[in-house]
Amino acid sequence: MPHWSHLLRDVPGFPRPGIVFKDITPVLADAAAFAAAVEAMATPWREAPPVAFVGIESRGFIFAAALAQRLGTGFVPVRKPGKLPAHTLHHDYALEYGRDRIEIHVDAVPPGAPVVLVDDVLATGGTLLAALALLRAQGADVLGAAVLVELSALDARARWPQGVPLHAALRA
Repeated sequence: MPHWSHLLRDVPGFPRPGIVFKDITPVLADAAAFAAAVEAMATPWREAPPVAFVGIESRGFIFAAALAQRLGTGFVPVRKPGKLPAHTLHHDYALEYGRDRIEIHVDAVPPGAPVVLVDDVLATGGTLLAALALLRAQGADVLGAAVLVELSALDARARWPQGVPLHAALRA
């Protein structure tokens, strides 16, 4: 177990009853833990960094931006509806507790560009799969995905496409 794993906390009933939210903010608040978490997420991509890390709103932004800075690459945001100013592509998806939509600028990633998807927590996989669909629609070369925490009990890895690496700094 990573030395920062004890800082994660479960918040029952958030954002809705029946959901146990995995709160990563204590990891972010501890400089050494945050640095170690980013380093663990960067390790698989260090030898052949992508052109950009694609962060999913909102906490995926934190890690994708830190990874981009650490490995000297670009950062591309995937946002909730209505937050990006230029023309966008969108994808609707299911959450544990409803439905949502994400968007990306149509020109955010050139066709063939090698990118890595980034999010904080992998639960059901709906958000990560939706972002993967957006990037594939743009013709990006998705090298894989990186998450801080994978909630193994929800088995999202089984829904993730074969041949697309999925790296979790911690499997809980």
